[in-house]
Amino acid sequence: MAEPSIFFSEVNERQGAFHRRAFLLGGLVGTGLAALGGRLAYLQLVETNRYAKLSSSNQFNFRLVPPPRGVITDRHGVVLATNRPNFRLLVSREDGAEPEAILNSLSEFVAFDPSRKARLIRDLENAPKHTPVSIMDDLTWEEFSAINIRAPELQGVTADMGEVRVYPHGGAFAHVIGYVAKVNKADLTPTGPNSEPILLHPGFRIGRQGLEKSLDLDLRGRPGGQKVEVDARGRQVRQTSDGDIAAIPGKTVQLTLDADIQTRALEVFGQESGAAVMMDCRSGDILCLVSAPSFDANGFVRGMTGPQYQALAEYDHKPLFNKALTATYPPGSTFKTMVALAALEYGIDPQATHVCNGAWAWGGRVWHCDKHHGVVDMHSAISTSCDIYFYQVSLMLGPDRIAEVARKFGLGEVFDIGIPGQKPGLVPDQAYKRRVFKKDPVWHPGETPSMGIGQGYTNVNALQLCVMAARLANGQKALHPRLIEAIGGVAQPAGSAVSDLNVDHRHLDFVRSAMAAVTTTGTAAATAQLGLGDLKMAGKTGTAQSHSYGGGRGVHGTQGAWALRDHAWFVAFAPLDNPRYALSVLVEHGGFGGDSAAPKAREIMRVALMKDPELRAQIEHPTPMPDIPPEAVAEGSAPPEPTPIGPEGPIP
Repeated sequence: MAEPSIFFSEVNERQGAFHRRAFLLGGLVGTGLAALGGRLAYLQLVETNRYAKLSSSNQFNFRLVPPPRGVITDRHGVVLATNRPNFRLLVSREDGAEPEAILNSLSEFVAFDPSRKARLIRDLENAPKHTPVSIMDDLTWEEFSAINIRAPELQGVTADMGEVRVYPHGGAFAHVIGYVAKVNKADLTPTGPNSEPILLHPGFRIGRQGLEKSLDLDLRGRPGGQKVEVDARGRQVRQTSDGDIAAIPGKTVQLTLDADIQTRALEVFGQESGAAVMMDCRSGDILCLVSAPSFDANGFVRGMTGPQYQALAEYDHKPLFNKALTATYPPGSTFKTMVALAALEYGIDPQATHVCNGAWAWGGRVWHCDKHHGVVDMHSAISTSCDIYFYQVSLMLGPDRIAEVARKFGLGEVFDIGIPGQKPGLVPDQAYKRRVFKKDPVWHPGETPSMGIGQGYTNVNALQLCVMAARLANGQKALHPRLIEAIGGVAQPAGSAVSDLNVDHRHLDFVRSAMAAVTTTGTAAATAQLGLGDLKMAGKTGTAQSHSYGGGRGVHGTQGAWALRDHAWFVAFAPLDNPRYALSVLVEHGGFGGDSAAPKAREIMRVALMKDPELRAQIEHPTPMPDIPPEAVAEGSAPPEPTPIGPEGPIP
């Protein structure tokens, strides 16, 4: 029987193949383990900081914090616009949460009227998920604490403390400063400063009117970040102050306005409609810029209801309209100062006289004056405001010469004072007629007399007439008004850094002298006396026709329905011998300027003069002591030395 044979060569071959495979697999496993170990070492040692930050970002997040808006002050540091703490209620739309259900839950703690509730529901539906929407500001402490205690039960509801804009003086500065409001879709832009994420924050506000709008970027500041712990869905779990990034406040803006003068100006108007502007005759600084009646800007910050806004918009005195800048009116007889100055500049004799009998027939019609002034020269025509004199002088000059001088004094000009929306008005000339009236481009002689008394095409605003009065009072410089004194501590260019007027000083002295007579013997003698001792005021009244005269309106447009009466003007400067302050006052549909505008100008000017320390010292003269001879002994006075007394009386 044959024995089985063993083939060692096959065994060895199989074992060799096994060892090779084992070695290859071991190498691959070792390489994988080495790579894994290396990667772990890299992640643990090299990338530690990076992944620690990523881990932290999953646990913590930064919420944008609006910066405190810049403070606005007057020239003396009185705060006109600032910020105050504000308890507010925020709601964000979470997954599965219905806005109406959220508001129904909140109505147990705070009150919503139906219209407001409907608007809030729309805001929540339009807002991105997890983005807070401001529901209510100025919560009481009781409302704030009640909601905070129940916050875990109220999905997406947060009650926190932020800041809200506040205007301490209410309506006194509303047209100058403007107001802030929530950001809407029209404010957002793809690029630029209005593309920043902070604009979507419920506590952020943007400037809407006045300086709040024009200086918005300076007042905004830079947002900060608040570190909060969040869950896997990004919802805030708790707040931590470790790592917060402080917001940078907006710049402080200092204005040239004086809060006392501004407030007094609004007071003297009461319920009447009009404007008042005061300038420093030496620097061009605006001390007062009032439009009356005004409105409380704080109402726009909180958010006004439809009926509240409608009441303001439909009131015939137009409280939302800035009558000092964006409204233009015929200047009336205040414009006669420019006609007189043009006449002097072009060689018309101021001593030449004209006769005023209350009516003057020329050009196929009768031109009227409100009084019979008799024989008048230029000086008396200004002080008594004789229309017939200026009808005839304007015809001697023509529109181009009058317009040339008027423009030198700021009429028809837009001044960059930082408030948008100024209207330039119009000082017409023959070129204007050719440019605008294509069908009738010729300036007719009959249009000149109306221009000579500040009517016709001529239209100006209260700021321009104040500039005119300031340049007349200064006599040297073509002053520019300045409203913003400094932004972030950086002084703005002065209004006196301008060119000269290039007007004969003798002619200016003549017009100023005639304006002084207006307040002593002329049309404002009874209403423009300051009552401040030697301090006197010069001025010029104006009654600007607002409608064509018709029956039943009464006394040259000073009676009848309010909207049909004439506008009242008064321009002035004081003190007479050394002018420091110039002023223009408009009373819309106020009738005669001497009766309506001049008394208001007097009260505003008194405040400015009394606040000036140097001028106040001139007014407050101490009562002088009586002159008593040294040897005289006043009755009842003590003797110079004690007298010794003996048993029998005084010892000699």
